[in-house]
Amino acid sequence: MKTALLSLALATSLTTSALAQDVVQQTSLGTPLAVELAQAAVAACSADGYNVAAAVTDRFGGLLALVRSDNAGAHTANASTAKAFTSASSRTPTSAMAENVAKNAGAAGLVDIPGFLVLAGGVPVKAGRATVGAIGVAGAPGGHLDETCANKAVEKLSSRLK
Repeated sequence: MKTALLSLALATSLTTSALAQDVVQQTSLGTPLAVELAQAAVAACSADGYNVAAAVTDRFGGLLALVRSDNAGAHTANASTAKAFTSASSRTPTSAMAENVAKNAGAAGLVDIPGFLVLAGGVPVKAGRATVGAIGVAGAPGGHLDETCANKAVEKLSSRLK
């Protein structure tokens, strides 16, 4: 009887650890916070006189929110979405990727990845050390200004990213 119970316990233990490897839990940004991040980024750029669009994705690059200021160019919606997708996919600010492409011929192929836009303005959104999403901003007169607005939005709502 003891042997049967021990065998059952061991089999259950092995099955549980095997299943744990088959199912992965991951944390991702929720839609309500994504909308607020996009609004905060547009507001930050508007305060500086820039008409932009801001897109926020989940950790996998799926679009959660898109906000475009009234006078932003039509292209800004697609550009901000592509910047957010690029940052989410790479878990890296797009400015760092653009710099890497400019300095490293081996990285030049990054611009050919479908959906990627390797221009400054996309930043990962992190909860602790985990990337839970990304924000992309487009429309300011320079990617560094887009990135500043994205970072201001993340900073403003950072207390909710714990």
